[in-house]
Amino acid sequence: MPRQLVIVESPAKAKTIQKYLGEDFQVLASYGHVRDLLPKEGAVDPEHDFAMRYVPIERNERHVEAIVKALKGADKLWLATDPDREGEAISWHLLELLKERGLMGQKPAERVVFHEITKKAVQDAIAHPRTIAMDLVNAQQARRALDYLVGFNLSPLLWRKVRPGLSAGRVQSAALRLICEREDEIEAFVTQEYWTIAARLRHADSEFAGRLTHWQGRKLDTFDIPNEENATAIRMEMANDLARHPLQVLEVERKSRQRQPAAPFTTSTLQQEASRKLGFSASRTMRVAQQLYEGVAIGDETAGLITYMRTDAVNLAEEALASMRQFIDGHYGEAFLPAAPRRYKTKTKNAQEAHEAIRPTDITRTPEALQGRLERDLWRLYDLIWKRSVASQMAAARLDLVAVDLGCGSHWTLRANGSTVTFPGFLAIYQEGRDDNEEDEGNRLLPPLAVGDTPEILGIDTDQHFTEPPPRYSEATLVKSLEAHGIGRPSTYASIIQTLQNREYVALEQRRFHPTDLGRVVGRFLVNHFEHYVNYGFTAAMEDDLDAISRGEKTWQPVLKAFWGPFHALLGEKANVSRAEATSEALDESCPQCGRPLLVRLGRHGRFVACSGYPECNYTRPLEGPREEAEAVGRDCPECGKPLIYKTGRYGRFISCSGYPECRYIEPLNKAKSTGVTCPACGQGELVEKRSRYGKVFYSCSTYPQCSYAVWGPPVARPCPRCAWPILVQKSTQRRGEELVCPQGECAFHFPEGASDAEIAGLLVGYVPPEPKEKRAPRPAKSAPAKKAPSKKVSAAKKASSAKKPAASAGKAASKPAKAAAKPKKSSPSTLGTAAKRAPKAISS
Repeated sequence: MPRQLVIVESPAKAKTIQKYLGEDFQVLASYGHVRDLLPKEGAVDPEHDFAMRYVPIERNERHVEAIVKALKGADKLWLATDPDREGEAISWHLLELLKERGLMGQKPAERVVFHEITKKAVQDAIAHPRTIAMDLVNAQQARRALDYLVGFNLSPLLWRKVRPGLSAGRVQSAALRLICEREDEIEAFVTQEYWTIAARLRHADSEFAGRLTHWQGRKLDTFDIPNEENATAIRMEMANDLARHPLQVLEVERKSRQRQPAAPFTTSTLQQEASRKLGFSASRTMRVAQQLYEGVAIGDETAGLITYMRTDAVNLAEEALASMRQFIDGHYGEAFLPAAPRRYKTKTKNAQEAHEAIRPTDITRTPEALQGRLERDLWRLYDLIWKRSVASQMAAARLDLVAVDLGCGSHWTLRANGSTVTFPGFLAIYQEGRDDNEEDEGNRLLPPLAVGDTPEILGIDTDQHFTEPPPRYSEATLVKSLEAHGIGRPSTYASIIQTLQNREYVALEQRRFHPTDLGRVVGRFLVNHFEHYVNYGFTAAMEDDLDAISRGEKTWQPVLKAFWGPFHALLGEKANVSRAEATSEALDESCPQCGRPLLVRLGRHGRFVACSGYPECNYTRPLEGPREEAEAVGRDCPECGKPLIYKTGRYGRFISCSGYPECRYIEPLNKAKSTGVTCPACGQGELVEKRSRYGKVFYSCSTYPQCSYAVWGPPVARPCPRCAWPILVQKSTQRRGEELVCPQGECAFHFPEGASDAEIAGLLVGYVPPEPKEKRAPRPAKSAPAKKAPSKKVSAAKKASSAKKPAASAGKAASKPAKAAAKPKKSSPSTLGTAAKRAPKAISS
């Protein structure tokens, strides 16, 4: 029986480490944190030195019980959670929980850390244990307390002043400000026209371009050719000069330049490069990197393929440097190996926590050797990390830069730029991606040119240009900007971005962040009333304080006290801000009906322009401009006979009666696509294909709102072999492939789509359904006012209809509230409730 118990965070890591430690050890996973702050007001008490009240996390209770059971038979406890603040805090919380239950006694508890999951690293860590680093724990507690104090005090203010259910986090608010300010820059930007002139040239059977850089003996600035008239006049004069004299090469300037490789990946640079080259979101990058770190099955072995992926350090271990240099020398040759190992210094302020950059654990495990043995996302990210790591230790690339001036004895000059790679160096395997289509003249090649050469003139082109506003943030540039401002830390970038999207403060369109109307109102409210706390400098300074706590230079309670006093006082001051002031923005324009000032206000469907004299004056119009007359459909309402018109609601265009609100007739613009599968909840309608407000396809009952049943996957008219529910849902996963799944949450039986009856019967024998909903841990409370418990007499259908559910059409969703769903036939409360809860918030046909 194992006498030593090792605790890690994830089961994948536990499985990998178990193989390295042998039979004397048992490795179990805590599945993350085992306890957290009490999810309601009072969990952090500023009046008593910021005492923090922790409670066990219910969803992880069964994992804690497994640890407790194993600990009773063990002689020693090893805490091997991740090597950062969160990992240190998890170890401390688990140890404190076990002590509270009186389970430790005289048993020793050791803390071990490793930055890569290899046999050598794990065994070395076991051989050199330490105690829990309370400075790191206190830094994590301080961050958690700060986020709690901001969230539980500022968010309720937003509920009262803007809209219920909003949140304002300490770090996410600064990130939202970045995105909103960029949008303000774009809207305020004034476009300016300018023209350029270039000659198309050919020499030695190679075409190239020469751009006009000097006119009348003076170097041209960007706006020196402001319009087409000037450009045409210059082009005509150049053509006349070239008709009299040949174009000659006046000067050729050659320079040799070296391009150095980029440093190996940190968390932020990995997220940026994965966004540019692979199209990965920050959260997707971290999820895949976590798998590579914890261990991946490769044939008969499970191995951690990369070092710890939450780091802002760029240095590499001496052992890793030696193995990389040996690999480069053997595979690329001595010319590609610099004289000494490259050592990089981080540019990130207060880089801390992990001791190495992200690199492969074994450099000889090449991407080519793993192709076909890893899932696609895992292989692509590993390929990126491997190439960047190897390239960082290769020789510099050498380039010849060429600048050629051409003229015809007149007062103007053309210039052609280009370069040639004379030695590829690290470019042989890797080149760093670029943001926003940055131009790289190094990719342009010129033919061999010498002074006196006369290239052939193919034509002279004039091109119109307009200055462009700064581009909206992509995931890569937002992470880069967060890092530059010192907002957050490497492990928080993905969660910051995800929170902004989940709260619907920003939308990602064509891989660019656009602030929503709600996001702009929230951002403006925070800047106007809490500017100091969403200031980039303040947010960065708080991160510096947390870093100082982690190094033992500061004590965490005084840091919290310095924050809480002024913040709490400001909260009291802002309690008197009116909702109208919080959600309105003055316009420099008067109402055309009454002459009072117009305001930009936030409504159910976004921002709009309204008169400040409401309700005496009810003038409104869309934010984009004057209200347009409704477009007629060309037929009359079947209920009241008035003309039908097109309208645009929250979920798109729909058809409505012009007699609204007296007549509430509406119909969708496009008919929903039928699946031919009868709704299993009501037995009357059929499941039809619809789209959520974010464009995701789902399938719901055609009788909505009478029946709100909906599923995410394509339905199949085949009963579940386990619970006999009338339909199954098609799903495709990387892990299990194509399969059929029971949509009932309490059953969730699944089997391969092509499985035979015998195979299905075999799967049924050992199948264990998921835990019932009522036994699962509730989601963290949002500190909203308590709602009255529903009456026991409320039907199952009404419970389901109270959940988030899809509307039958864009029109119905936009024009009137959904009716209560009719009681489904032959469906249990849990059946309909599960389906309704899974339905999206909003849809369009």
